Amino acid sequence: MHIPVMLNEVIESLEIKQNGIYVDLTLGRAGHSKEILNNIKDGKLIGFDKDIIAIEESRSRLQKINNNFILIHSDFKNFKNELKKYGINKVDGIIADLGVSSPQIDNANRGFSYNKNGFLDMRMDQSQSLKAWNIVNEWNVDELINIFINYADVKMPKKIANAIVKNRPINTTFELVDVIKSSLPAKIVSLKNPAKTVFQAIRIAVNNEFESIDTVLRDSIEFLKKDGILAIITFHSLEDKIVKNFFGDLTKSKINPKIPVQEEKKFIVKTLKPSKNEIEFNKRSRSAKLRILKKIKED
Repeated sequence: MHIPVMLNEVIESLEIKQNGIYVDLTLGRAGHSKEILNNIKDGKLIGFDKDIIAIEESRSRLQKINNNFILIHSDFKNFKNELKKYGINKVDGIIADLGVSSPQIDNANRGFSYNKNGFLDMRMDQSQSLKAWNIVNEWNVDELINIFINYADVKMPKKIANAIVKNRPINTTFELVDVIKSSLPAKIVSLKNPAKTVFQAIRIAVNNEFESIDTVLRDSIEFLKKDGILAIITFHSLEDKIVKNFFGDLTKSKINPKIPVQEEKKFIVKTLKPSKNEIEFNKRSRSAKLRILKKIKED
């Protein structure tokens, strides 16, 4: 079962208008979208997902509320062009939950989980050709080290990369976990499962996640109306750093502090974390951060 993270905080932060246009860039199983749709009467919800199964399951759930929605099977980095196809150039709010959805993790056949045995897939969009298997079995040592360093905090990345190349072919998640653990000193393995960060790095590479986030952030600012809200939920430090730095660049002063001129703000931001109750109820929320940006002045 997928439990939407920080649901109440997201809905409150969006300041939903009944006739507003809202975009859920990471539809998943419509956890956030259902509540958005419940709060709009004459507006429109547009949901995006690379996973066609998520689109199909969400459609049946949302139809039970009303039909004021459009679902689009696409990488969220394409949302700008997709919205323009519908004549939409400005929206009231945008939400993106950057975590992998529970049904994807829980389905062993999708290959996302190091705790479940399955083929090395990890594609969010199963129509794309690049799989985790390709990265694990075809990329060279330097390419593997690069993603281990830049996409996750992988300990001893060179040792793991060399072990992967040496033990090819590697076809399943458990085979990869065994290779990772056997390549490292027992002390490191006993402290924390080293497969977690390796799987994270490979998943990000398979789905080109960081580049997509950069594109979404830039395009979202363009599409927000005055008083529009962008809400982003992150789950690990590297993706959170991308969002934090982007918001920081938008809000930092452009005027020399020595010059006695008051600068008119264009954006305001705030950051929220899940409550203790939510963390107890939904362990997957413990590393989440909700960063909220409000556009208070048009360009």
